[in-house]
Amino acid sequence: MSISEMPSLDRLSLNQITVDQWSLEQVIDGCLRAGVDWIGPWRHKVQEAGLNRAARLVRESGLKVSSYCRGGFFPVLEHEIGTRHEDNCRAVDEAVALGTDVLVLVCGPSIDKDIEAARHMVVEGIAALVPHARAAGVKLGIEPLHPMFAGDRSVVVTLGQATDVASNFSSDDVGVIVDVYHVWWDPNLYEEIERATGRILGFHVSDWTVPTPELLAGRGLMGDGVIELRRIRAAVEAAGYGGPIEIEVINRDLWSRSGDEVLSAVVSRFTEHV
Repeated sequence: MSISEMPSLDRLSLNQITVDQWSLEQVIDGCLRAGVDWIGPWRHKVQEAGLNRAARLVRESGLKVSSYCRGGFFPVLEHEIGTRHEDNCRAVDEAVALGTDVLVLVCGPSIDKDIEAARHMVVEGIAALVPHARAAGVKLGIEPLHPMFAGDRSVVVTLGQATDVASNFSSDDVGVIVDVYHVWWDPNLYEEIERATGRILGFHVSDWTVPTPELLAGRGLMGDGVIELRRIRAAVEAAGYGGPIEIEVINRDLWSRSGDEVLSAVVSRFTEHV
C-alpha cells in the first residue's frame, strides 16, 4: 500500500476533548487563532455553554463541525429504554443545531454479564434511532472501542464488528468511525478498513504510548507512540474517506497545560506524523 502525501491542514479538526480544560468558546477562539477550520464538540461542553449559545458561537465563528460526540449507550434496563432513546434523539437534534451531519455513537457496556444480549440491544437501539436521524439529515457513526473498554464503555470492540452492525442499515444512515487508538492493534485492520468502504464517516487520530500511563486518559500526541498513522490514513482514504481528520488526544497531562500550547503541538504533529 502506498502512503499518500501529507494531508492539507484544512482537513485538521480539533476534537474538543483534546483541550478539555477549555470551554467551547475558548476552543473556538483558539482554533481561529491557530488557523484550524474544523472542530468536533462534545455534549458536556455544549451543555455547559447552552445549546442555543453554542450553536450561535459556532455559526458566527465560521468554523465547520466535523462530528458531534456522543450518542449511544444503548444497553439499559427495559424501563430505561425510552429515556435513553429520547436522549439519543436529543443528541441528533443537537448535532443539527451545531451544523454537523455526523453523530458519533459509543455503544455502551453490558448491564450484566450477558454481552451478547447487550450487542443485540445495540442493534435494536440504533434501529430505533435511525428514523429520527434520517429525518434530521444526520448519519450515525458507530465507533468501535479498544477491547479494554468492553466492560465499561462499549461492547462493540472491533472495526469488523462495527461494520457488521452498520451493515444492518443503509450506508446513507449508519456508518463507522475509525479511531486509530482503538483499532491499530487489530490483525485484520486493513481488510476491515477496505470492507468498510463507503461507510467511513470519520477518522480520529492520536497515538498509543508505551508504557501507557492510563487506559482512558493516556493517549499520546501523534509521533509519541507505536501506531503506524500514515499507513492507516492511506487505507482510510483508499476506502473513500477524504473528510476532516479529528485529532482526539484524551490525555490528563495535556489538560494541565495551556490550551494554546496543546493546539500548537497538535498542528505541528499533524504536519509531521499524519
